[in-house]
Parts: sequence; C-alpha cells; structure tokens
Amino acid sequence: MLSKNELKQIRQLASKKYRSKTGLFVAEGIKVVREFCDSGWNPQAVYSVNDLDFVSFTKVDQATLDQITHFSTASSVLAVFKLPEQKEYSSDEFSVALDSISDPGNLGTIIRLCDWFGIKNIICSHDTVDCFNPKVVQSTMGSIARIKCYYCDLEAFLKNHAAPVYGACLEGTSFYTQDFDAKGVLVMGSESHGISPEIKKLLSEKITIPAASDGPHAESLNVAMATAIILGEIYRP
Repeated sequence: MLSKNELKQIRQLASKKYRSKTGLFVAEGIKVVREFCDSGWNPQAVYSVNDLDFVSFTKVDQATLDQITHFSTASSVLAVFKLPEQKEYSSDEFSVALDSISDPGNLGTIIRLCDWFGIKNIICSHDTVDCFNPKVVQSTMGSIARIKCYYCDLEAFLKNHAAPVYGACLEGTSFYTQDFDAKGVLVMGSESHGISPEIKKLLSEKITIPAASDGPHAESLNVAMATAIILGEIYRP
C-alpha cells in the first residue's frame, strides 16, 4: 500500500519542474521498464500488478496504478528511475540535433529512430520537449535507455562544431545528392516553423526531401517522418 504522500510524489513527476527538483522520472509498461533494466538502469522503485522475474518490485493492485499513472489508461507496471547526469556533449560520431521540437510523440519517435540506426547522441535546444516527459519515454518504447539527449544553447553548440551541419529545409537541395560526413550533424526543425533563422545561418548544407510529383502534394512532412526518410538514406548500404 502506497501512502498518500507517495502517490502524490509519483503523480507530480509528470511535471518537468518536479522531475528536475527530485532528479527522478517515471517509466510505464513492462516493455519500457524491462528495456531500462536490461540497459543497466537501476530503478528507485517498481510497482507491478503481476510478478516480475527481472527486477525487485512492490506488488500493488490495479486501482493503485490507476492512481499514479500519467496516462488515461494505466499499464500493469510503473517504475521510478533517477535522471542521468547532464554531461557536456563529446562525440566524433554522426548526431542529430533538434531545434524547438515540441511534440512528445515526435521526440519519442526520433529517439527510437536514432536507436535503430545506431545514433547515440541527440543535441536538443533548450525549448525542445523534455526527453523524460512521460509521453516521450512511453513513445520511445525503451530506446531512451540507450540514447543520450543533450540540452544546450543549440546556436552556440553549432557555432563551435567543427564538422558539417546539415539542415532539413523546404528550400534545400535534394538529400539524395548529398554526401554526409561521418562526424556531421543533422538538424531537424520545429513542427510549425522548421529550423529557426538563427540556426539556418549556421548550416553547412540545406537539404530537402524532394516530392515525387510536380502536381499538388502535401505542404510538408511530419518531422519524425522526415527524420526517418533522411536517416534511411544516410545509412543505406
């Protein structure tokens, strides 16, 4: 049985401010929790309706999980983990940078894409949604356990980045003709406005996904979908 105070504290982890204050975040669902545990993360607490064979847990009833879930429908497992330490970015591998991505589902999908293609680092502007937002964690399906997200002044970061910077823009040249440096950075912009003018000035190359038809077509692509298409081409054998 969880106390009223424990119930309240877990629910409050829906807030970025409270996550920052406590240094904790929530993961829900047996697949997501197992991915964290299998990746070496040690939970502070795990609450489960059913028996688990991969981690120590506190058995609770579904009504308790219904009180602490951050979603409309509770899963059978909820775990509380410590936030990782925010370290300074250091890598000579290809990376993805995100400029003002606000939708948790889009960020979660991009994290999952990076995990699929072996990209270990994502550089995020300060106004990009928190990667430990419960909706982001859920939509990564556990990939966030293996990907490092760095939050920083993106403009300052790119100014000091020696390798080429590629930005997805509607006015860019076809990405099919672009050679991508193994140490480069791919910048993807916000859902509403694309890459900000300040960041555009720092791009080495502006690239675009050309439409297959000159006739009427969609105005633009969802940012996560566009990221998938570009990464698929970059990593095509």
